[in-house]
Amino acid sequence: MARRYDTNDATDRATGLREAASAVRRGELVVLPTDTVYGIGADAFTGEAVADLLEAKGRGRSMPTPVLIGSPNTLHGLVTDFSEQAWELVDAFWPGALTLVARHQPSLQWDLGDTRGTVAVRMPLHPVAIELLTEVGPMAVSSANLTGHPAPENCDAAQEMLGDSVSVYLDGGPTPGIVPSSIVDVTRPVPVLLREGALSPEELRKVVPDLEVAN
Repeated sequence: MARRYDTNDATDRATGLREAASAVRRGELVVLPTDTVYGIGADAFTGEAVADLLEAKGRGRSMPTPVLIGSPNTLHGLVTDFSEQAWELVDAFWPGALTLVARHQPSLQWDLGDTRGTVAVRMPLHPVAIELLTEVGPMAVSSANLTGHPAPENCDAAQEMLGDSVSVYLDGGPTPGIVPSSIVDVTRPVPVLLREGALSPEELRKVVPDLEVAN
């Protein structure tokens, strides 16, 4: 049966984070608050756990799972051919609602879906998420909803949809925002905005003036 912890209570938060970290290490699924919507997460390097995540959402491999990290320094071990402009975006907007699509290190032993050698990576601006990510390392995290349903703004909505497919729910109350992250592809010579979310093209162009917007 799923366990749920109130992260606004100091004692419950400590217990919940400990239980969530243990669950992730066992290859189980957890739900956690972020600065956009609630996410369902698993150890990024446990293929079976990522497959369970996709199954819990009713999502196919053609929509690979993004990866959340707890520090920009983690990027050094995950991505390759990361441009100066990409680092400038990291410096300006992380932690925050910016997802970067980059080429991942060929040596990484993970299976996030049909990624074609890339990974969508983000550092969220949420203390509970960062604390868990710092403890367990990179996590495959997608919005904590069934595919085709609205992304959840609170833990109740996530639990109603995902039920006991998740081992631990970390309830941080309503999320600060419901607008998804903006997604920028940094695998090309010029960064391309694939999805406008919390960050507009105008905001992004203050850092990378030649940013293009996908059709």
